[in-house]
Amino acid sequence: MATDDVVRVRRSSLGLVWTIARRELRDTMRDWRIVTPIVILTLIFPWLMNWTAQLAMDFVQRHDAPLIGERLIPFLLMVVGFFPVTFSLIIGLETFVGEKERRSIEPLLSMPITDLELYLGKMLSATALPLFGSLLGIAVYLTGLVLSIGYLPPPQLLLQIVLLTASTAVMMVAGAVVVSSQTTSVRSANLLASFIIVPTALLMQGESIIMFWGYYDALWAILAALVLITLILVRTGIRAFNREEILGREIDELNLRRSLRLLGRGFLQPPAGLPAGEAPAAGPPVLRWLVRVYRHDLPCLLRRNRVPLAAVALFVLVAAVLGWSLVDDYPLPPGSLALGDLSRQDFDSLSNVSFLPSLTTGGLLAHNVRVLLLAAVLAVISLGVLPILLLMVPMALVGFIVGQVAAQGMDPLTFLAAFVAPHGLLEIPAAVLATAFALRVGASVTAPPPGMTVGEHLLATAADLIKVFVFLVLPLLCLAAFVEANVTPEVVLWIYGG
Repeated sequence: MATDDVVRVRRSSLGLVWTIARRELRDTMRDWRIVTPIVILTLIFPWLMNWTAQLAMDFVQRHDAPLIGERLIPFLLMVVGFFPVTFSLIIGLETFVGEKERRSIEPLLSMPITDLELYLGKMLSATALPLFGSLLGIAVYLTGLVLSIGYLPPPQLLLQIVLLTASTAVMMVAGAVVVSSQTTSVRSANLLASFIIVPTALLMQGESIIMFWGYYDALWAILAALVLITLILVRTGIRAFNREEILGREIDELNLRRSLRLLGRGFLQPPAGLPAGEAPAAGPPVLRWLVRVYRHDLPCLLRRNRVPLAAVALFVLVAAVLGWSLVDDYPLPPGSLALGDLSRQDFDSLSNVSFLPSLTTGGLLAHNVRVLLLAAVLAVISLGVLPILLLMVPMALVGFIVGQVAAQGMDPLTFLAAFVAPHGLLEIPAAVLATAFALRVGASVTAPPPGMTVGEHLLATAADLIKVFVFLVLPLLCLAAFVEANVTPEVVLWIYGG
């Protein structure tokens, strides 16, 4: 009996979702400004890409380079599927703020449905028509390829492109619905849409590079990342969705003074929930504040952020192992790592390498601070993903070089002790700390706690990041830069010097 009730509730919920989606689709199909471009991109654009594929195949065959044409055709297939999908962004941006401007949102928000049902109905309606046009365009393009040059991509690659197209459409709609529910005008929503379309375009460029190199298995990892980002965006939209706020908000206002006041309050005051009895004893105000920061604030923040700290440390380890695993695939020539006769002139010559910082305390410190601050800024627009990637790249390089040292018959532990350990024991923990708190800043927009807006939660986590960076990360980076500039070269020369 209870099972039957649950089934009826689920069917009722799905029925409400479909009712909202059907209403939205009916309104969309009436708008010729949306339907006409989708039809053109579905029927005419695949023919244009088919003509381009024929020209490309004829050109590469004349120059005896058929591999280029074979790699180009799947890329054109992805382009054919991508352009109709972009209209899902336009429809998604209209979901809430467009109806508010047309004064048709009040009856919708007053319906006896849950926020999840309303959200899913809006997302389904915004995704269905562009995705159908995208898949139809792919089918038209494939039909033209088979009839013109007799080419059909491998089934796995075709499945990957279809799934990537569908995942990209849903991800863009999820982001657009979040933007639409948090803005007050279509104009502001369109401006914020650049934060969706630009990363998506960059993702397409990355996918095209993978296709041209033929690393098709890597597309599964991108697909998994798209699904994860989509789930995060849906969760963000549902957590930040507020019917009363949508109806009551009349204008988007950037109150810079209030934002700076909240940021300063979060920096100066102890973390929320710190027991009052742990306050330090009397003394000069500045000294009393510094004592409280080091004795209570920082330990409290580190305890509360155990999960992001452990996650970043795990990613560092994975990056080092991944770098080592590439040694067999990309071996260096024997004798290329000549470490047996190093001199001080070898360290001085590093200053001539344009992309490396100068081997001085100030140069190394400025470089490390600049990279970590850039990672913190990128965390806001990438949900915390880019800071982790920026940290994993140098750690993978370290693992790769250590693996090459071992492959050429030298002791990797000695290499680590000489080149990495002196300053790495300070620099790596500092980078992990900064990246973990940057990850928390990026993730803060996805799940604001009850009673806080997305902006307030973002400012609170940014204040924690600044506090940890100033009082913990920066001192570690200063010591690490001094050791790297003055101690590490002496250790290397003592072990490997001729």
